[in-house]
Amino acid sequence: MNRGKDGPEDVDATFAEIVADLRAEGVGLFPDEDLEKPAGKTAEKPVEKAPGPEAPEAETDPGWRGGGTSWDKTLFEDDPASGEDEGHFVPPEPPPLPRPRKGAFVVLLFFLLGLLLLIAPTLIGMGTRLGTPLGILALATAIALLLLRVRQGPPPGADPHNGAQV
Repeated sequence: MNRGKDGPEDVDATFAEIVADLRAEGVGLFPDEDLEKPAGKTAEKPVEKAPGPEAPEAETDPGWRGGGTSWDKTLFEDDPASGEDEGHFVPPEPPPLPRPRKGAFVVLLFFLLGLLLLIAPTLIGMGTRLGTPLGILALATAIALLLLRVRQGPPPGADPHNGAQV
């Protein structure tokens, strides 16, 4: 593969050099591999251990890729980052809810009347034949009035050219 003066002549050789440099730095090696292992000896015979009493291991799971902390310690022990000396965050009091205006009461009235006409029109002495369309009309009116009350544009007193308001 010939790339000319923009790239290397032999891409495979260049890639092998990059991989060898990274392996020399220890990138991509598992903890049980030696950094000093020669590259030419890949098929070594495994060394057999002499049979003897097995010593109990203190820590069987070294963690993912030798991270040092096992999953059980991470999940079930106290968080080491949470120091007791740090102050506890207390959120400020939320602002009071605004008082509902007349329009909100009208929307609520239409909504409740529409539900009553759809669910039980006979409670107010009306048949289902007349109560169903009137209930749907009352609900549609409540939704329309609710959507008309939504504010458009920036809040009052804000500069429209000032960007986002927090």
